[in-house]
Amino acid sequence: MNLKSTPNNVAKLEKIFEEAKYILRYEKGTFNSGFCVLEHKKVVVINKFLNIEGRINTLMDILPSIIVEEGFLTPESQKLYRQVIDSKTAGAAGEETPSSEPETE
Repeated sequence: MNLKSTPNNVAKLEKIFEEAKYILRYEKGTFNSGFCVLEHKKVVVINKFLNIEGRINTLMDILPSIIVEEGFLTPESQKLYRQVIDSKTAGAAGEETPSSEPETE
């Protein structure tokens, strides 16, 4: 999935985290991956020096790794969340090498 690099799209992704009861913070620090997730406290810290595109990509990378109860999301957020999860799942499935063994029924 490829979202356009706009502040509106960043806001939509941030809204998903807010509705999932995660605190999203932009701070400076030494991040190897551009972010840090404190799972027990439901806090996500993102490098504040990332540009719009970097923020979008980072938020999309984090979403599949956190627990989100879709029932708490608005319909618009649910749709975007599903698109992000499905695109990450499809991307991961495409990276796997196909088996050379024949399928059995």
